[in-house]
Amino acid sequence: MSEAAENSSPKLVRGLGLLDASMIVVGSMIGSGIFITSAESARLVASPGWLLVAWALAGLLTITGALCCAELAAMMPHAGGQYVFLREAYGPAAGFLFGWSFLLVIQTGTIAAVAVAFARFMGVLAPQVSESNYIVAPVHLFGSYAISLSTAQLVAIVLIMLLTATNTRGLKTGKLIQNTFTLTKTAALAGLILVGLLLGWNSNSAAYTSNWWHPAANGWNPQVVQPGLTATGTTALLMLLGLAMVGPLFAQSAWNNVTFTGSEIRDPGRNLPRALLIGCLAVVALYLLANVAYIVTLPLGTIQKPPNSVATATMQAVFNRPGTILMAVAIMISTFGCNNGLILAGARVYYAMARDRLFFSRIGILNSRQVPAVALVVQGIWASLLTLPRTISTATNTQAGATTVSYSNVYTQLLEYIVSADLVFYALMVGAVIVMRRKSPALERPYRTFGYPVVPLIYISLALLLVIDLALLKAQTSGIGYLLVLTGIPIFFIWRKRAVPRGGKPTFPTMS
Repeated sequence: MSEAAENSSPKLVRGLGLLDASMIVVGSMIGSGIFITSAESARLVASPGWLLVAWALAGLLTITGALCCAELAAMMPHAGGQYVFLREAYGPAAGFLFGWSFLLVIQTGTIAAVAVAFARFMGVLAPQVSESNYIVAPVHLFGSYAISLSTAQLVAIVLIMLLTATNTRGLKTGKLIQNTFTLTKTAALAGLILVGLLLGWNSNSAAYTSNWWHPAANGWNPQVVQPGLTATGTTALLMLLGLAMVGPLFAQSAWNNVTFTGSEIRDPGRNLPRALLIGCLAVVALYLLANVAYIVTLPLGTIQKPPNSVATATMQAVFNRPGTILMAVAIMISTFGCNNGLILAGARVYYAMARDRLFFSRIGILNSRQVPAVALVVQGIWASLLTLPRTISTATNTQAGATTVSYSNVYTQLLEYIVSADLVFYALMVGAVIVMRRKSPALERPYRTFGYPVVPLIYISLALLLVIDLALLKAQTSGIGYLLVLTGIPIFFIWRKRAVPRGGKPTFPTMS
């Protein structure tokens, strides 16, 4: 592209203020996770106290990560966020592997998961919307995989494409949707907390009838909870505590999405750090309070195996059927707003990769409304496709002699695969604060990480322990996740050739 054409082409505009950026942080974090994932965490640790510890440790990771990310975001406020940070700290290959995994599974799989969660809770209001109400019945592909189109999958696809289309209409439209739905769903989550704490408190709840710190007193058996686990006692509890953090971490993930819009934040040196810290602190506090509400309202067994979700069970315990409907509506609002934030921010990563000539050049072009429309469409199509494949599982009833076949979503499996590798990318991002302090000490830093170097070391240490724990307990899924990331290596070298002009040197931008 000529210099004149480059100068005349649309540019990203700094149209997001502090409120808008904070709404992206909060809106991208609060999806369906807080309403659902406490069930699995409670099953793994089987006590109210350790359930809160799992959420608190996940919150500690989130806040220490945000404190570190804030320095990088203020120093490098460019489209792509984490991709740019990794590229600058470790080289273009590290940035590309993150971006590749982000498009392949991390962001698009999360978008698919949140969209199907929206459809599931729409099914509470409209029973014809169901993952078992097929438009196209499951067609077996190979092994334990199939493909189908149910009414719930169709609703999920329509939601993804609707939000993709609205975000191509310009940043102003996207931020209006984001701000409106984020404020609404934050109020809904606060309402759930108040209902549980003020109206749901009862003597039959886990807070009164379960032992807070000794899971064995609540019938916990680590070998039953995690088949194949050889450890016992405190060691088993600590290992399962790490596994119980996976759901809370998923529920608190995407806090870094605001950095992807770095080129569109006004006064980024001031607003990006503030948005990260305000948003993360608010969400972590709300999540801890929500779990306290669950504990004081529901028995431990109901938290572990709720009829629909922990949140709907809490509302149902107080308001019966109307409570279930209210919570279903609240989760639909929450997932709608969450997906808007994920879709809005995620496309900026592929845009930044394309601008570095590491992806299709058209993805690095803005439309007349100054947004990366092609990147948005590619992301939307792939996320929609991820809603279609299903995994097949069978169960045999030995007494009846019957075999039942059930189907689950492939993206759920993919997210399980990638969670360990995603933690590595987060740890590398936090480590980039240390690397950049040594590599580019002269770069202007409008914000410096509070508690440096202790805060980044806390994050890296906790993340490393969790990665090791997942490698021990989920060796197969973690290994497959790393293999998914490594598939990006040959792709990187293919695209790297496109980034090298005839003169012979790559044209990657630098921050120097």
